[in-house]
Amino acid sequence: MGYSDIYAAWKADPEAFWMEAAEAVDWFQPPSKALFDDNAPFYEWFSDGLVNTCYNAVDRHVEAGRGDQLAIMHESPITHATKGITYRELRDRVASLAGALRMRGVEKGDRVIIYMPMIPEALEAMLACARIGAIHSVVFGGFAANELAVRIDDCQPRAILAASCGLEPGRVVHYKPLLDEAIEMAAHKPEFCVIFQREQEVAKLVEGRDFSWHGFQYGVKPADCVPVEGNHPAYILYTSGTTGAPKGVVRSTAGHIVALQWTMKNIYNVGPGERFWAASDVGWVVGHSYIAYGPLLAGAETIVFEGKPIGTPHAGVFWRIIQNHRVKSFFTAPTALRAIRREDPKGEWIKRYKLHALQALFLAGERADPDTVLWAQEHLGVPVIDHWWQTETGWAIAANPLGIEHLPVRVGSPSVAMPGYDVRILDEGGHEVPDGEMGAIAIKLPLPPGTLQTLWNAGERYEKSYLNHFPGHYETGDAGYQDADGYLYIRARTDDVINVAGHRLSTGAMEEVLASHPDVAECAVIGVADELRGQLPLGFLCLNSGHERSPEEVIAECVYMVRDRIGPVAAFRQAVVIDRLPKTRSGKILRGTMQKIADSQDYKMPATIDDPAILDEITAALKTMGYAR
Repeated sequence: MGYSDIYAAWKADPEAFWMEAAEAVDWFQPPSKALFDDNAPFYEWFSDGLVNTCYNAVDRHVEAGRGDQLAIMHESPITHATKGITYRELRDRVASLAGALRMRGVEKGDRVIIYMPMIPEALEAMLACARIGAIHSVVFGGFAANELAVRIDDCQPRAILAASCGLEPGRVVHYKPLLDEAIEMAAHKPEFCVIFQREQEVAKLVEGRDFSWHGFQYGVKPADCVPVEGNHPAYILYTSGTTGAPKGVVRSTAGHIVALQWTMKNIYNVGPGERFWAASDVGWVVGHSYIAYGPLLAGAETIVFEGKPIGTPHAGVFWRIIQNHRVKSFFTAPTALRAIRREDPKGEWIKRYKLHALQALFLAGERADPDTVLWAQEHLGVPVIDHWWQTETGWAIAANPLGIEHLPVRVGSPSVAMPGYDVRILDEGGHEVPDGEMGAIAIKLPLPPGTLQTLWNAGERYEKSYLNHFPGHYETGDAGYQDADGYLYIRARTDDVINVAGHRLSTGAMEEVLASHPDVAECAVIGVADELRGQLPLGFLCLNSGHERSPEEVIAECVYMVRDRIGPVAAFRQAVVIDRLPKTRSGKILRGTMQKIADSQDYKMPATIDDPAILDEITAALKTMGYAR
């Protein structure tokens, strides 16, 4: 069966489709049906089934005789360490940690915050929670103390599992002082903390509250997997809300297992014993779905990478790991590829490695600009597949389902909607627009299994944030269009559409033009306030290393290119060359913050910012153009 048959089968009978998908899961008690809609719009899936995520991700593979296969491969170019863990070793380590948590009073339904770097223990912590039905909330390691405190107060954890430090190229990130400060600031105090002491920095433990990772497990009875209801929350993952309080996305257990299990084979084409690598971080949704859970549910080997695309030690580190571990499917963010391309525009590093096992490169996290996709296709010689999803959905809304069939790639599109997602393009009034016309992208309810069930302790906010604008639909917050063949084009967040003299223009489309200039490595376009036209576009350009031209020449050519390809209506006349763009740690460009600086408005330093110093550089560059007054 091809993609269109499978999508049509889902549409004709979603209930049968998801009950069949659920057969790939090992249940303590199978569900009586797939969709539970008695509390709509809070839809649930497989609610009366009994299941355990850790059992499906670890124990069942050992029982199937595959205990000696590698489950986790840790690659840390920063510490020059490589370490493999088999499924049997993983089961024993997770059962021991889970037993110790339970001995200290952590029960099903209790929350546990995990604050760790990219080490295998971070995955073991997540799985240990899942094993006993505790609800984990992973907070990106090294996140600011006040942000951690806000999350402690929101989910009220019984315990916090942390590491003494994280490692960045050339510096140690001190986790423990941040953790101590956060607990000090928080109104809610965890009962205890367990600290994994790394040799790069041993942290001071607070007597009576803090335990060392290994000592904590001394003499405990390993825990068995606890069956939980299908609608039991598996985890809470905070996503930065536009206003103050972070939004705690709640993922329920059964839908999460069923959906991820389905995607591993059908989207990524990865099965038992094969190797999958998502170069992300456990603090983000990609790390939850496709470092920790997805590959292990599929019985594959997952790679945990502590490093950066460049500088640890060079722009070839991705390709070296793909070669050495025979990675079959590789998943990263376009931002990482752009960083590599900027250092290695001719792909010299790629030629040094043999990437025989690689079947495809998957991109997500932000829009993949066509130029980056074409560069990767040319140098890697494998399909480069852009796919689109969100923290809230937990897996791809639109993708090219490699395990079903490799659809023709249309550069600039994440391809087509996956089964489970009925995608609609709507105008302001909630009416569908014709093919090829820009609109707000919404998904007709119910959302499929594996997506968010609600926001933690904030059901009303969930409705207000996602459901109220277009009744009967989930609002993605992205704008774009669909072509006649159902291929989606994501143009911008709805708030990245700027209004120039009454014309609605996509900054994403302008960025696409700028990125195609041979000297531009990376770029961003924002709308700045203009008395005459409402808004005007302003470009920020980072140039390739080794370019020969003056910034003025490049800017003049870019202005001409936008006029040529989008038209004078874009009114694109100003750009500035800068060293680097401000981004979140997961690689999203902070366009909104840049816009506030340009318009001389007050802004809140984004909690997820990678390097706050960049904002000063942006401010200085904007001042030279008469902005940021």
